[in-house]
Amino acid sequence: MVVVVKVGGSILGDGVDASMLEDILKVASNEKLILVHGGGKEVTDFANRLGKKQRFIVSPGGSQSRFTDLETVKIFTMVMTGVINKEIVSALQKKGLAAIGLSGLDGGLIKADRKKKLIIIDERKRKRVIEGGYTGKISEVNGNLLKILLGEGYLPVISPVAIGKDFEYLNVDGDRAAAYVAGGVKANSVIFLTDVNGVYMNDELIKKMSLSEAESLRSKMGFGMEKKVLASTEALSMGVKESMIASGLTINPITSALEHRECTVIIK
Repeated sequence: MVVVVKVGGSILGDGVDASMLEDILKVASNEKLILVHGGGKEVTDFANRLGKKQRFIVSPGGSQSRFTDLETVKIFTMVMTGVINKEIVSALQKKGLAAIGLSGLDGGLIKADRKKKLIIIDERKRKRVIEGGYTGKISEVNGNLLKILLGEGYLPVISPVAIGKDFEYLNVDGDRAAAYVAGGVKANSVIFLTDVNGVYMNDELIKKMSLSEAESLRSKMGFGMEKKVLASTEALSMGVKESMIASGLTINPITSALEHRECTVIIK
């Protein structure tokens, strides 16, 4: 069984904690495991230290994202692939796991189309069209490369930096990257670990949703959760059997999600 786990920056904090490491070790002893990580806060912190003020934009749907100009995408790539990714790989190797760090650039793992234009809502609540910068929409994942690595016993750790048609670095959303990776290897499960137990409606945890229910409810959710539900529906549409949105702050979070304990499970 292949399991893809997206670990958000809110869970990583200053690194992978001991409980998470032990759970990864446990799951990896029985299943083929792929990790996709985030780390937007660390990127912002590094950029500020380098004197590069970060700009965040809001879409007409209310989604906030980083505006990625050329200097920012270089900082993004440096921090994601050169700092966070290697810290995770090092921590996993200390546990005896054959972790291998990758970005979407390596082996053409994640290809994306560069967004030429972006529609945003400005400070005066007006719609504006701006240049797209170095943000990408994922078009393809090299699933064969990941299958080879899994077959040789490696645990891939992937940062969400993609390669464009002109071989430029592109910032892509980490949740969407995890969905496409899961779809690319036809994973059995994809798990999105965050800082809450799952999807809440009217202060109540939704423990199970069908694909159609998730699609219809998505617009009623806040931005962060809406992205995870969107990524879940994309993964399912690409052949993944189930998606779980779960807390990464609990004991044994991956095992708990696979056992469908205190999380949201989305299935076809």
